[in-house]
Amino acid sequence: QVQLVESGGGLVQAGGSLRLSCTASGSLTAMAWYRQAPGKQRELVARISSGGSTLWPAAMKGRVDISRDDARNTVYLQINTVKPEDTAVYYCAARDPNRVWDGYDYWGQGIQVTVSS
Repeated sequence: QVQLVESGGGLVQAGGSLRLSCTASGSLTAMAWYRQAPGKQRELVARISSGGSTLWPAAMKGRVDISRDDARNTVYLQINTVKPEDTAVYYCAARDPNRVWDGYDYWGQGIQVTVSS
C-alpha cells in the first residue's frame, strides 16, 4: 500500500502561480494530479509516466507542468496564471506497478486550493 501526502495548497491570488508537492511512501510509479471542484466531477489535471512522459488536457495546455523527483519520491504540479476556476481539492494519484490497464490505484487525501479574484 502506497501512502501519498500532498502539500503546498492554500489561498492563491488570481494571476499567480501554484505549486503542489506529493510525496510517496515508496518509489514513484506512473503518477497524476486530479482535482475536484464543488459540484463537479473529478478531472485530470496532469499525468507523468514512470519514464517522465507528461500529458495534460487541452484546457490546461500552456499553464500546467508536472515533474517528478524519483530520488525524493516526490511529484510536483505547477499551475501558472491561476484563475478562480482552478479552485478545487487537488489529489495526487499513483499507479500500482502491477496494473496492466490505465488508471490509478492509490490516492492522497486531497489538498484544498482556493484562488481569490
